[in-house]
Order: sequence, then structure tokens, then C-alpha cells
Amino acid sequence: MQYGDELLRTAYLLVRDQQTAEEAVMDTFAQAYSKIQQLKEPAKLRSWLLRMVVNRCRMKMRTWSWRNILPSAHVDQMVEATEQSPEELMLAEWRHECLSDAILKLDYIYREAITLFYYNGLNVAEISEQIKCNENTVKARLSRGRAKLKQMLGEGDGDETGARAY
Repeated sequence: MQYGDELLRTAYLLVRDQQTAEEAVMDTFAQAYSKIQQLKEPAKLRSWLLRMVVNRCRMKMRTWSWRNILPSAHVDQMVEATEQSPEELMLAEWRHECLSDAILKLDYIYREAITLFYYNGLNVAEISEQIKCNENTVKARLSRGRAKLKQMLGEGDGDETGARAY
């Protein structure tokens, strides 16, 4: 389906486990198929599917302690590489890995806001509608999440070419 990769990336960033993310996306598509008549505006299909996958991920996070599972794959493996030199590819992969690892260490509420904002391109109002909370709450979560990422990525070993390059 047209939105499969985007939903899978979103789910993975939220639950930190490839199989669980795939399961959440498959459940989302099954639910969407059975409830398609509830979609009143076909133009909002993407938003509707994103809301479903976010809710599925929330449900999975509540029902089982995912904090004990280490990520089995990195988000950068799910994104296609563009034509670059081997050095550029290696550096880009390293940066994506550092950022992905840092995002996966965030608390769920910050990870959710950052994933929807940066990886799915939703604005604050759309995120607020998706997760059913106040826009100021979304802004605060984004700000705190970015601050935590900056702190995590800034805690390098002092090497100027290390994580401080972000």
C-alpha cells in the first residue's frame, strides 16, 4: 500500500522493535479495511492511518514492558541510500545510527512527538489532533525531546568529529 513504509518507520521509531512495528502496521491495515466506511474524508486517509498506527503502538507499549528490548535494527536500514561516495555513505550512516539510537532512548511521549514532527512531517496542530492533546503540550514535548537529544548527542568523548558534530 502507498503508506506502508511511512507507517512502518513511524511504528518502529515508537516501539523500538521491528517485529512489533510490522505487527502494528498489519493490525492498522486490517482495522482500516474493516472500518473504511468510517472515513468520511478520503483526503485524510494518511492522517487516519497514522492515528491508527500511533494508537496501536501506544496499546503495545502499555501492555508489555518494551524497555527491556534492545532495538534489533536501525531506522537507517529502512531508508534507501542515495548516490554518494563511500565516505559520505559511511558518515551519513553513522550519523543516522547515532540519531536513531538517541531517539530510541527517549521516553515514549517525546519519541512520539519527534517522530510525528520530523519523520512524518506533521505540524503541531496535526500532532495535537493525532494524539489528542493540547498544542502547547505538543510544543513542550518537542522542545524537551530536542533538548534531551541535544544532551545525549552532545555527551561525546570530546572528539570534535564525534557525536558533537550534530
